[in-house]
Amino acid sequence: MENIIQLIEGCKKQLAKSQKILYEQFYGYTLKIAFRYVHRYDVAINVTNDGFVKIFRNIEKFRCEEHEFPERLFMAWMKRIIINTSIDEMRKNNVTPEIGGIPEYVWEERDHSQKADQFLLYKEMISYVKDLPPKYRIVFNMFVIDGFSHFEIANTLGISVGTSKSNLFRARDILQKIIKEKEKARSWIL
Repeated sequence: MENIIQLIEGCKKQLAKSQKILYEQFYGYTLKIAFRYVHRYDVAINVTNDGFVKIFRNIEKFRCEEHEFPERLFMAWMKRIIINTSIDEMRKNNVTPEIGGIPEYVWEERDHSQKADQFLLYKEMISYVKDLPPKYRIVFNMFVIDGFSHFEIANTLGISVGTSKSNLFRARDILQKIIKEKEKARSWIL
């Protein structure tokens, strides 16, 4: 694996080899982010690819000089681009994400940022989050998983800060009910 700073510099010079390596290294990571928002694998692939186009077009703007953890900083920068691309896709097509099972092959895309136990917890949590109504799911994803503030969510989605807080409260309430139902179902099985 090449040094992230070398890859970024290669991408800034528009070197196809660097772009290919960067794309392959972070494809799984970005696909999972997109999938949390759009919930259709084919659309998530398109969002991921569109996001990489934006990443490569704007990589000149990315700065990480003298940063202790340049890869983390770069991943956070990419994450924001993928989230915004996902939201743009939903707005553009007036999409209400489909609620359905998450295909197993989505989880086969390698994400080097997670350990096995984190991966299982993440997978289980995302399967619960998918059951939320879209407006609650988006705010939950942005606030809890992606670390946006209510102000940032409000600006990004074009809603008020109060609506963002209300949607998060409702999302958490629904998730608590979903988790209780799942636990109750498991206790009947055992």
